[in-house]
Amino acid sequence: MIHLGIDDTDSKSGMCTTYLAAILAERLSEYGVSEYPRLIRFNPNIRYKTRGNAGVCLTISAGPEAIDRVERVALDMVKKHARLDDDNTNPGVILYEGRITPELKAYALRVVRDVVEIEEAEALAKKYRMRAHKFKNGRGIIGALGAICTDLVDDCTYELLAYRMPDNYKKPRWLDRASVYAMDAATYPNTWDNVDLYNKVIVFSPHTPDPVLYGIRGSDPHILLKAQRMLTTEPVERSQIFITNQGTDMHLISAKSIDEAQDDRSYMIRGKVTRTPRTKEGGHVFFEISDRSGSLKCAAFEPTKNFREIVRKLALGDEIMVYGSVKDRTMNLEKLEVVRLAPLTRTVSPICPQCGRHMESAGSGQGYRCRRCKTKASSRVIEEINRDLNQGLYEVPPTARRHLAKQIVRIRNPWCTIHPSR
Repeated sequence: MIHLGIDDTDSKSGMCTTYLAAILAERLSEYGVSEYPRLIRFNPNIRYKTRGNAGVCLTISAGPEAIDRVERVALDMVKKHARLDDDNTNPGVILYEGRITPELKAYALRVVRDVVEIEEAEALAKKYRMRAHKFKNGRGIIGALGAICTDLVDDCTYELLAYRMPDNYKKPRWLDRASVYAMDAATYPNTWDNVDLYNKVIVFSPHTPDPVLYGIRGSDPHILLKAQRMLTTEPVERSQIFITNQGTDMHLISAKSIDEAQDDRSYMIRGKVTRTPRTKEGGHVFFEISDRSGSLKCAAFEPTKNFREIVRKLALGDEIMVYGSVKDRTMNLEKLEVVRLAPLTRTVSPICPQCGRHMESAGSGQGYRCRRCKTKASSRVIEEINRDLNQGLYEVPPTARRHLAKQIVRIRNPWCTIHPSR
């Protein structure tokens, strides 16, 4: 088996590494390419990323005699399609014929969760006698090796990516809106994040200048093909189904305490609300959680839309679990679990035991009395406030969802009420 990993061939002005993978799957089909190439998303906080920070891997059923040919084709295609004129495009290509060892799997998980330098990827490639090719500074070898070595045994999803005809690249994308909504209704929850029903937006088709027309994500390749047949769109040049770590929460690190959180990583952290939510200019909502080790600012930014309504209902003392990425000591929320609601109270005038109405003040220092029934009480009473918030798990809407964030519809937690965002 030959593993071919590629990363960083695109730019913000065009191209997509998955498109290159689809072309290579066709060009190398004579050797028996894996039915579903890998699409692996990495740490979403890396500053060098183009859009979704992903690498691809094709597994080829061929022996050593084919590796020279595979290598030549791959390098030719990278030279032809990669946006090498862009300063931020630095492709990497790796070919490997060996076993994926625990050391390599650990490296790949760190590429998804941590910040990894080129030197580490180069050292591993040399140690395992891989064929590594760097274009320009070659930063793409980090993701190329990560795509080869990521372990998808515990959880995986699939994505069917459809690519536009080259003549249409500069034209607005065209999809029949009604067919998209009908497809989503017929295939949800086996496909997800096609549309945002609450915000009335189609989300599975990008607005960026790349070859992708749409990407249908789901739990089963056969359902993805069924979903595609239901769509009415502009002509499609080619389609490719990928197996992927999207929607798995693989990027999240379970932190035992707040002081473990570092910038440019993503976490699940438990704490209590110690500063109530406040809305700032631009519609961003901020609050703070704390535990014995420290405090962390949390944010529901404006693109999270209706999710902010949930955040605004939090109160001092609420025990919550927050999910998201940390930058500048602020967590950008992806999900929020309300573990325990703090009781809220207020003092009110006492209620008359006979008529059920609130009593009125009888005068300074004279207590309270019911004007109708003449009953009296000495002081105000404490009343518990009914919270307009339930325990359970909440998520940002599809318009604000990150590729790696696990959709609540995929989460099966018998101890937690889930509140899917549609």
